[in-house]
Amino acid sequence: MKLIPTRIPEVVIIEPAVFGDDRGWFMESFNRLRFETELISLGLPVPRPFVQDNHSCSKAGVLRGLHFQLPPHAQGKLVRVVKGAAFDVAVDIRKGSATFGQWAGVELTAENKRQLWVPEGFAHGFLTLQDETHFLYKTTDFYAKDCERAIRWNDPDIGIEWPLHGLEVTLAPKDAQAPYLRDSDRC
Repeated sequence: MKLIPTRIPEVVIIEPAVFGDDRGWFMESFNRLRFETELISLGLPVPRPFVQDNHSCSKAGVLRGLHFQLPPHAQGKLVRVVKGAAFDVAVDIRKGSATFGQWAGVELTAENKRQLWVPEGFAHGFLTLQDETHFLYKTTDFYAKDCERAIRWNDPDIGIEWPLHGLEVTLAPKDAQAPYLRDSDRC
């Protein structure tokens, strides 16, 4: 497992070791000891244990986000794509952070097997680039409806460069009506 810092140091890309032969391939999709050891080697804190796994399936052009939960139920997320492809984004919403309002994004695909670690204090969203994209993520806290919040996916103050490439974006009504970062509750 190799951790690669993004332009926001706390958000890291995870490249697993993949072992292949004529039968196919094998990888550890998660190893707590290795994950924590690699975070520590980068000078990053170890997250709370993962308590919930989520799985979504979406057609191309579905944009989910930018979602987060307020304390006391803030969530860190370890995300990956097991079928299809998505552009995954983390936005720093921590008050007083040197990278507040900045974003980091990476393409996650079934082929590249990359994952993204999105710590607590970040809004998270993704755009599916192919039909039948299966997106999986572990969270460090349970879903809590009362703490759930969203930020507008196309907030000009954040300026996410979504790779739309002719895709028609499909949003949930709550995401289409989400406030801008400057008007939102945040961590």
